[in-house]
Amino acid sequence: MPIYSIIQKSQLEGALRLDAEYYQPEYLALDSKIKSQKSKLLSEVGEIAYGITPAGGIFEEVGIPFVRSQNFSDVLVDTSNLVFCSEKFHNQNKKSDIKPGDILFAAVGATIGELAIVQDEITKGNINQNIARIRITEKNIDPYFVGLFFASRAGQLQIERFVTGNAQPYLNSEQIGSFIIPVFDIKKQNEIAKYFQEIQKQTKFSISLYSQAENLLLEELGLKDFENEDNLFAIVNLSEVKNARRIDAEYFQPKYEKIISKIKNPAFAKTSAGEQNTRLLGDLVSIKKGVEPGAEEYQEEGKLFIRVSSLSKQGITDKDQQYLSEKLYKELKNDFEPKIGEVLLTKDATPGIAYVLKEPLEGIVAGGVLRLKVKEDIDAEYLALCINSMVGQAQAERDAGGSVIAHWKPEQIKNILIPILPEKIQQKIAELVRQSHEARKRAKELLESAKQKVENLIEK
Repeated sequence: MPIYSIIQKSQLEGALRLDAEYYQPEYLALDSKIKSQKSKLLSEVGEIAYGITPAGGIFEEVGIPFVRSQNFSDVLVDTSNLVFCSEKFHNQNKKSDIKPGDILFAAVGATIGELAIVQDEITKGNINQNIARIRITEKNIDPYFVGLFFASRAGQLQIERFVTGNAQPYLNSEQIGSFIIPVFDIKKQNEIAKYFQEIQKQTKFSISLYSQAENLLLEELGLKDFENEDNLFAIVNLSEVKNARRIDAEYFQPKYEKIISKIKNPAFAKTSAGEQNTRLLGDLVSIKKGVEPGAEEYQEEGKLFIRVSSLSKQGITDKDQQYLSEKLYKELKNDFEPKIGEVLLTKDATPGIAYVLKEPLEGIVAGGVLRLKVKEDIDAEYLALCINSMVGQAQAERDAGGSVIAHWKPEQIKNILIPILPEKIQQKIAELVRQSHEARKRAKELLESAKQKVENLIEK
């Protein structure tokens, strides 16, 4: 049945849009619903600013947090992989500075429509040119409510409406300023805003627990305060070159040998409960590779296709997600659908990201991801943490380095060393990881509840 809308000529002139996509019934219904109650334009209640990237895209190792759209995660700024800008650059670009309560929109490209609300721990920072910062200036509008409104379906539909029909996805300040927000009683706004405070609390708790687990592992291995010295050269034997089948200098950096010696040498790595030993990963797990059906099979909806870009150590993200048809999923599921308890491990592009699947999932694993099934008496969460920590990352970096696009070969992955700590220590580490994931899960549930609360208010 054809879908159409009847539009007045005056509406066309006001919107400056002629494409049919802009006038889809779903968009018009939402527009009418919000305007039927008290509402305001975003430009009436806030300021909009765009950032800029430092010359040459060169960042600092320390300094002022510099936020990019890839740092957005479940309406928060993920601080785990931030880059930094200098104090001088920040002061020269104060118009795009950020502070707690600011709303950040991804305004360009594939991540357009994603957003983050700056949390309390980021007291100051800056943004690049692909982000629009909205700072709410009206006293009777709660910024956290506005951020959660735009994270909800109603807010996302407004963004989608403006983006649809454009050759190059982009949101300019005029479009963002024309977004409509419902203006509820301030008490109702504050009720929604409280969800954000709890979301950031649970997320912070999750990060703290995971950090405790990682620190415990490194302490037991004698790697807690490991410092790498920058060496300009290393002396290696010809036999080492032949065994490694590598001649690039990166592979033989002394830092890798120092870390590995800590892992495997009992003289350097004693635990509080006795000496640990090491095992090859290939002895601990069976490995299955994913599949590449081809980009032509990707769909906007359907069954999950779990690629490297959609996997993190916290789980499977919604970023840049692709889907497969029901038909193709049924053809591939017996061989390529992951099972609960398996460790999903990236081997390409960003090798060394490991996550233990905790719930049933209908989806297919891509060729850049491996499925590790534990076959020995070792805790899967402990194993994944070892890979995500300095222990695994150093080995992944060494093996996959030296290429334009990193590739970690299954034969290399089988030979990485895993320290086998006493069972009690493993269990303690694994329990901290599980608690961390539970806290993050609660944060996600709170976000969904907040979105639903916003939807309910708009419907009423």
